[in-house]
Amino acid sequence: MSLFLAFLGVSFIVLATPGPDTAITIRNTLLGGRMAGVFTALGISSGQTIWALATSAGIVALLVASEPLFFAVKYAGAAYLAYLGFKALQEALRPLHRQDTATAARPARRLTAASAYRQGLISDLGNPKMAVFFASLLPQFVPPGGESFSALLGLGAVFAVMTFTWLALYATVVAKAGDFLRRPSIRRAIEGVTGMVLIGLGIRIATEHR
Repeated sequence: MSLFLAFLGVSFIVLATPGPDTAITIRNTLLGGRMAGVFTALGISSGQTIWALATSAGIVALLVASEPLFFAVKYAGAAYLAYLGFKALQEALRPLHRQDTATAARPARRLTAASAYRQGLISDLGNPKMAVFFASLLPQFVPPGGESFSALLGLGAVFAVMTFTWLALYATVVAKAGDFLRRPSIRRAIEGVTGMVLIGLGIRIATEHR
């Protein structure tokens, strides 16, 4: 129980630190409303569940040990974050039309739930930090002599549920403030900041060492 409580504490600190998952969830909530934000969170937590399963089966250890595979995931994930960032910047720099003001008070629906889920899933699976995180952190909280596969999978599932709950809360808060945040000037500013953050995170992932 003490190991599990320690795991919950460390997990909360990790979740409370803003990163690509938070940025994508906020952006998608602004684009598609609360539902898109929740499905983005679901995609991210689904990716984490896959990472947890791969960690339990020993696949992540092979990925981390294999430099070509690790860098392939690393650069693919960095490129996808940069792609989403450029899309956000493109939206921020798009000329403002009259209909933007007319529709500002209505929830945006330019992003479907399926697209939001896909973006969250790909973003998480393309983040090599998740592989290192699961491979290095989870084993520390497995009780001595315990069944490693089920224990690792269980801890990973708990982390995924915590992630979904945290990001869904983000989506709910952003959606509640939607009328204000969807004002053309505010939304464009948020798109610009989010775009730069995603591009910066992509560059950092691509350039940093393991």
